[in-house]
Amino acid sequence: MTPLSPPAPGTRVAFVLKGYPRLSETFIAQEILALERRGLAIDIISLRHPTDRYRHPVHAAIAAPVLYLPEYLKDEPRRVWASWRRARHLPGYSEARRAWLRDLVRDPTPNRIRRFGQALVLAVEMAPEIGRLHAHFLHTPASVARYTALLRGLPWSVSAHAKDIWTISDWEKREKLAAAEWAVTCTAEGHRHLAALAPAPDRVALCYHGIDLGRFPPPSRREVERDGSDAARPVVLLSVGRAVPKKGYDDLLAALALLPPGLAWRFVHVGGGGLRRRLQQQARRLGIESRIEWHGARPQPDVLAAYRDADLFVLAAKIGRDGDRDGLPNVLVEAQSQGLACVATRLPGIAELILDGRSGLLVPPGDRRALAAALAALIRDPARRRRLAAAGMARVAREFDMHDGIEGLAAMFGLPGPIPAQAAE
Repeated sequence: MTPLSPPAPGTRVAFVLKGYPRLSETFIAQEILALERRGLAIDIISLRHPTDRYRHPVHAAIAAPVLYLPEYLKDEPRRVWASWRRARHLPGYSEARRAWLRDLVRDPTPNRIRRFGQALVLAVEMAPEIGRLHAHFLHTPASVARYTALLRGLPWSVSAHAKDIWTISDWEKREKLAAAEWAVTCTAEGHRHLAALAPAPDRVALCYHGIDLGRFPPPSRREVERDGSDAARPVVLLSVGRAVPKKGYDDLLAALALLPPGLAWRFVHVGGGGLRRRLQQQARRLGIESRIEWHGARPQPDVLAAYRDADLFVLAAKIGRDGDRDGLPNVLVEAQSQGLACVATRLPGIAELILDGRSGLLVPPGDRRALAAALAALIRDPARRRRLAAAGMARVAREFDMHDGIEGLAAMFGLPGPIPAQAAE
């Protein structure tokens, strides 16, 4: 077999991620894999080492090499020092340093210093074949990508999602959108906000993540339709998400405690997160801990099995005190792909997926009584759950298949269009 020639300079794209791999960022992993299969040569640059115990199968399928930057500069001082000595001779060093110092005056934090140090390391250690950078998230990863792009004289782009849009200053968003070649975001609300800050509205595109329906095939029909009347067959409520403030699990537990005493239900939570112990304590105070299972973070096959074992999916997301919020949570798309009726909160991104009363039920964020009433209604009515689930599954298949978004991204990265099926035969 003739060995393959090495990639030509400028033909690879460095994807700058906050951490890799992460169980909670399946949407990024599925995008990387799909773009690889479309022909994009990718290097993954991770600002942090992985902390999750498990990996999803999609991570094993990704071919991209991974470069881990110093998570904290003090942990690898020789590496940082050696990178600075080399980077200061790059043609773009003076411009990158000026940009960083302007940012540091407005944001005098250790994080800002760390971002420039990571960019110095990336600028000298990245493969010579890399011809552009792409950051996932507009906050820290985009800062590192921007400084590195200035140092190396390369173009860069960014995918913005949720927290990164709503928790950084407008000045920073404006400057990054002006410096990036293009940006994409995954909700209409985020798109409107960023397009208004960009130098031209068409600098920002809307691109839903969607899901890979090949990894979430339609389930077989649920044989048992529980209605909450039999304590031996409780209705299984499922939620998948990190135990963090914006997911609203404190509201959900309070709503569960408001359900009628005679209603038979069981709640299953899948996900990690720093608030889990506090939520378990809340469940004990509310007297509902015996009805709850806490499964922690799990790989995708286990999550898929949980969807198929459940009767109803619930997500009580809300806007955190710091402005953090969900965009369009992929877990809702996944749950609907598995024929689960969903109850969620009426946040803008969620309302782009779930049509209230037609493909799911929406309640105001933080309204615990409204959430309890919606859950009680669907627990008692399996026929209505079935109708909502069918409508949600059809809508996901029609409008949230990830392949449309991948084709849009492929075009932005300059990949040729897909070969028509007839021409490929």
